[in-house]
Order: sequence, then structure tokens, then C-alpha cells
Amino acid sequence: MSIRIVTDSSCDLPAEVVDAHGIRVVPLSIRFGDEEFIDREQLTTAEFWARCATSSTLPETAAPAPGQFEQAYRSLLADGATGIVVVALSGELSATMQSAELAARSLADEIPIRVIDSRTVTLGVGTIALACARRAAEGGTLDEVAGLAGDLAARTRVFGALDTLENLRKGGRIGGARAMLGTALAIKPIIEVRDGKVEEGGKQRTRTKALKFLVDKVSEYSNRIESLAVLHADCSDVDAFVEMLRPHFSGEIVVGEIGPVIGTHAGRGTIGIAFSLRA
Repeated sequence: MSIRIVTDSSCDLPAEVVDAHGIRVVPLSIRFGDEEFIDREQLTTAEFWARCATSSTLPETAAPAPGQFEQAYRSLLADGATGIVVVALSGELSATMQSAELAARSLADEIPIRVIDSRTVTLGVGTIALACARRAAEGGTLDEVAGLAGDLAARTRVFGALDTLENLRKGGRIGGARAMLGTALAIKPIIEVRDGKVEEGGKQRTRTKALKFLVDKVSEYSNRIESLAVLHADCSDVDAFVEMLRPHFSGEIVVGEIGPVIGTHAGRGTIGIAFSLRA
């Protein structure tokens, strides 16, 4: 039995982790005006941030077409897969999961496919997919791997500290006057993923305090955390932040760059944590 894992490019897993665990990533697309790019294939994360710096409007993102998922499923089937578990970006935020489900129905007679709503974003999605790939490699059945994905979806927490209010202003989520005032006061909004949606999690007055808020979250749950990841949007202080977390978590800390899917809304400089709690 060979159970394989599929996810989408919102997962923000490093390419070497994806390759090492045989995870198949179906990309979303990004549109800058009339130009459209396939995430990570036609536009790298570095190129995305460079374009954002010179654009007066936010790019738009679009879910993969069902055919993109079908192509991934057929490729895995041809490679010997006997079952597929799909860990998808929160269904509350994107039509990605619907595309994955439509494609799964088209192969229903050929291979069993389970599509799981991660109820989260970025490395919250990524760490669930990674845990599922590890369970599958250990010989987990389709039911076991799919069950793990659903279980982790309920136990995964994501917090992020935004460095700028500019993307919220461009996206119409906050008025220009409020954005200017917030910038003048050095306000750093904290976001949290709750019930599949991105919610306000508070605000801090400086980046130092925002990073301390995130460290304190890990410290608060430290004896219950079973996996921890750090996500960042082109941040020069990410290594220092990881070192701040190490006294509170002794295991592996996966570090991934926030790509276009989430970065469009969060903005450059965003830094965050994704962790799953023991049941």
C-alpha cells in the first residue's frame, strides 16, 4: 500500500522538505494586473516580493483549476499510489478545496482520495501535510492518514505578527488614515487563525514586543506542543527569532517563507508561528 500526500502552494513548506517526503504541491496562481503567474513555477517568492514593492495595488490570487489536481492525482496513480490524502488550504478562505474535491470525484473509480480541510493557512497547512507524509511513510493506511489530517486540523494554531499596515490598506481592509496613524504609532497587528478564518489577535506597539508575544505563545503551550514551524515574509531577523524560540521547544523547527498566497494579504515583514498541540 502506498499512500501519497497532496497539498497546495499555500502550505509554504521549503522545497527540500517537500522533495524529501514526496509531497505533491498543486500551485495557485497570482495575477498582477493583466499578468498571471503560476506560484513558485513562474514566479519565485523573491520575485513576488520584488514586484509587490513596486506595485500600487495588491496582486490577486486564484485557486487551482480541478484539472490541476486531477493531473497530480493521475501522476501519483501512475507512480504506484494506492490512496491519496489531500491537505487543503482552509475552505473558508479559498475555493482550492472545492477544486480538489471535484477532481477527486473524477477519479473515484480508479483510486480512493480523501480531501481534508486543514482549517488553517501557510505552515499550518504545511505541518499537517508533513505529519501525514511521515505517517504514510511508516505504513499508515488511508483511513489512518486521513484521520490524522482531520485530527491535526483541530489541534493546529497559527499566529502572525504583521510588520506593515500597507497591504491591509491596499486591500481595503483598513482606511488610509488609520494605516497612517498605525504606522506612526509603530503598531504591529497580530493575526490568529480561528475556525478556518484569519482573525485579529491583538496588537503590539513595536516589532520587539510583537516577537515577544509570539515567543510567549510558544512558552504558554510549550509542554503541549508536538511540532513547531516559523513562517516569515522576507524577514532578515528570522534566524534571531528562531533562536528566541529554542529555549521553549527542543524539537525540530521547520522554517518556511510565506509565499504569494498568504503574503498578498499579510505583507512583507510578517513573521509567525504554526504549532500543533498534543491531543
